Amino acid sequence: MALIVQKFGGSSVADAEKIHRAARRAISAKEKGNQVCVVVSAMGDTTDHLIELARKVCENPPKREMDQLLATGEQVTIALMAMAIHAEGHEAISFTGGQIGLVTDNSFSKARIQSINQKRIFDQLSAGKIVIIAGFQGVTAEGDYTTLGRGGSNATLVAIGAVLKADVCENYTDVDGIFTADPRIVKNARKIDRISYDEMLELAGLGASVLQTRAVEFAKKYNVPIHVRNSQNENQGTWIVAETPHMEHIVVSGAALKKELVRVTVKNVPDHPGVAAKIFGDIAAANIVVDDIIQNVMDDNTANISFTVEHGDLHEIKPVVDRLVRELGGKTAPIYQDGLAKVSAVGVGMKVHTGVAQRMFKALADGKINIQNITTSEIKISCIISKEDANRALQIVHDAFNLGAGK
Repeated sequence: MALIVQKFGGSSVADAEKIHRAARRAISAKEKGNQVCVVVSAMGDTTDHLIELARKVCENPPKREMDQLLATGEQVTIALMAMAIHAEGHEAISFTGGQIGLVTDNSFSKARIQSINQKRIFDQLSAGKIVIIAGFQGVTAEGDYTTLGRGGSNATLVAIGAVLKADVCENYTDVDGIFTADPRIVKNARKIDRISYDEMLELAGLGASVLQTRAVEFAKKYNVPIHVRNSQNENQGTWIVAETPHMEHIVVSGAALKKELVRVTVKNVPDHPGVAAKIFGDIAAANIVVDDIIQNVMDDNTANISFTVEHGDLHEIKPVVDRLVRELGGKTAPIYQDGLAKVSAVGVGMKVHTGVAQRMFKALADGKINIQNITTSEIKISCIISKEDANRALQIVHDAFNLGAGK
């Protein structure tokens, strides 16, 4: 008997017919002798509609109240999923995050999971029931609802899989798996059969939207295999697993694109120890994720520091940066430059192959695309470019490494 945790995203439970289809998939796994947990997202575009409604009521709603509102979406789906399973003649029980003791920190809208009490889940699995769990949500130690950020149901999936020591986490979406690039942009993008945790972590952080980065972090830490599959068919999808020596033969596994970036530049700050720590410490305290960072030291013992954030964080980061400039005695107002994007190439094969960066840079140069900043890690190369070149740049990088050609 295996323990399987399945997750169905919003598009896979968008209406009654799709809910029944997901229910039958869970029942099929149960009938094969497995114990089955199901994590679900809110139906279709429910979360977007709730956000839109909130904005109509309050231009800048408090994050705690937003989480109170958004957590309702998954509560609808879990009850309907349990009903669908009962209608098919099987037993199921639904739980919110709070009902299974999924406790998070107090970072409303971007909460991090701290603990899960698996006893109630195991009790119901032992009783032969399919357990339905609300994704995307938890509660604080004080009992307040929290949400886990966009794609947070994936974090729920893998966290549940880790705490239950599941044999596999099956992530059902509306695509066939992980592709070498976004197939909506790159027409010759190809499905990847197997990819390492590290590669998936980089791709997720660089704009690939199928999985949230924290979900991949959980999977890697607890060695939980993830199978990304299409809820509309029975085909094999993409397995996300620990790295194997064979993976290093593939120089680049995928290309990713992150749009809607803003570069923040703070000029003429004192160039002495502790300044950068102060700047990025205060930004981190505001729960804002910083991407690429560049520092230039000037001749007058000052420095210019630039970094990128997602455009959605611009409203929150402006007051933090403006205050920091005043506190540090800056004489120049910070600069906020939008209209940027980031194109990246990722692959564990970069660790043992040379010339990858040159190949990428030449391809972009031949395409007349200007590179504004470059960042690298052991398995990724990223270039900041103009947003207007974004889609074309992704295709160029994808083709430069022959990613559409197959194995």
